[in-house]
Amino acid sequence: MERHCLTLDLIDDEKLIAAYKQYHKSVWPEIKESIKQAGVDELEIYLFGNRLFMIMDVNDSFSFEAKAKADLENEKVQEWETLMWNYQKAMPGAKPGEKWMLMENLFKL
Repeated sequence: MERHCLTLDLIDDEKLIAAYKQYHKSVWPEIKESIKQAGVDELEIYLFGNRLFMIMDVNDSFSFEAKAKADLENEKVQEWETLMWNYQKAMPGAKPGEKWMLMENLFKL
């Protein structure tokens, strides 16, 4: 099993952050299924202020490229992603359209 950690910022607005949190209390079943089908065994998102931190534990079938391709072909995932952009903002240094940024592991005990 491999672990990936990613980060993303939300728009710094209390009402928008509250709405984003509410959506994540009941993520659409199609979104959960697309994540599992991509080879993600465990996924957690944490919030501090307006900064998000995602931990993904993936199996050998997972690849970022395959996940991105499958997401583009999935109408419900595209609907979810469009909705989430109302709350999210790109990280400094992100390319146009990039959201979650892969973090570098600096230390492991």
